[in-house]
Amino acid sequence: QVQLRESGGGLVQAGASLRLSCAASGRSFSDYVMAWIRQAPGKEREFVAAKKWSGTKYADSVKGRFTISRDVAGNTAYLQMLSLRPEDTAVYYCAAGRTLSSVVTSYAYWGQGTQVTISS
Repeated sequence: QVQLRESGGGLVQAGASLRLSCAASGRSFSDYVMAWIRQAPGKEREFVAAKKWSGTKYADSVKGRFTISRDVAGNTAYLQMLSLRPEDTAVYYCAAGRTLSSVVTSYAYWGQGTQVTISS
């Protein structure tokens, strides 16, 4: 059974940092894109970042502040978030798919999400 499990969310003050992790299991994801997608209250899901061995993509709103990485085996993804802002508050989902894309519907596998809350 394919499973993506996120961890690392929490409540921090503006300007702080957090590191999210996503552990994938049930199959090898070494040749998949792994991505982070977030959903703020009352808003649609929003692409944050994605990484495949051949490339990386970021949303403009997080460039220079967030960094996506993966472990050597490719089955764990991380999102290092610096200089967090209240507008970064959202549920952060880990997702996996075949295409390096900012289109959230292109990702076939999803985790349950982890809450990130930034206080001002």
